[in-house]
Amino acid sequence: MNIDKKVIYYTNELEDEFSEAQIEPKVIDGSYSYEGGFWRQVGRVFVYNIVAKPFGYAFLKVKYGHKIINRKLLKEVGKQGFFLYGNHTNQFGDPFVPSMVCFPKGVYVVVHPNNVSMPVLGKFTPCLGALPLPGNMEAARNFNKAISHKIEQGKCVMIYPEAHIWPYYTKIRPFKDASFGYPITCGAKVFCFTNTYQKRRFRKTPRMVTYIDGPFEADSSLPVKKQKEMLRNQVYDAMVKASAKNNVEMIKYIKKEPEDLQ
Repeated sequence: MNIDKKVIYYTNELEDEFSEAQIEPKVIDGSYSYEGGFWRQVGRVFVYNIVAKPFGYAFLKVKYGHKIINRKLLKEVGKQGFFLYGNHTNQFGDPFVPSMVCFPKGVYVVVHPNNVSMPVLGKFTPCLGALPLPGNMEAARNFNKAISHKIEQGKCVMIYPEAHIWPYYTKIRPFKDASFGYPITCGAKVFCFTNTYQKRRFRKTPRMVTYIDGPFEADSSLPVKKQKEMLRNQVYDAMVKASAKNNVEMIKYIKKEPEDLQ
């Protein structure tokens, strides 16, 4: 099957963003409510459980023939809360994959403030579980409390450590260990998933196959800095290994060298 590849040039694996959405993010300060009130809870039941989950399942199945491998690994946590990390390669699929992976457990996703800044949809994303990154110290305290509360409630907290969307990227970008402090603070287990893209015989759009790995736990006898590094490396190595299952490249990413920028 011949696929016309789009080419994207990048300079920085940690910072370059290729999402098509252009949104002016609002600052998340101490006035932002991560827990929300009564109506957000009502919205969570209706928007997330009744609308988003069925739509997400149908969308992923119809467009990508979505398949999940090793979901049985998540049974080990039972009713406990846990953290889930994944690669960020699909602007339209990524909002739904965590809920499909963790079903029937509820999922809350750490997101860029862009996701709650959209004129209309931004009003609904908190009901879908969006936890926007804080913009100051007061908001950071509220953010950390919200994450701990979700884990205590037995929910899943989803984090995309690559931070930026690279559509259909078939490798794993290097990411920092900053977000791996949360599971250490909460004493929670860590899992990861890797979305891969695989050829389909009669469809140009590839099949999305999601591989789950874990659980990962840091050695509590180590300093926190070392524990974060240990968790990060375990997750990164598992994702790199799973990414080898990609067998179709929809977009070719080419790094611009310093001499090309001059």
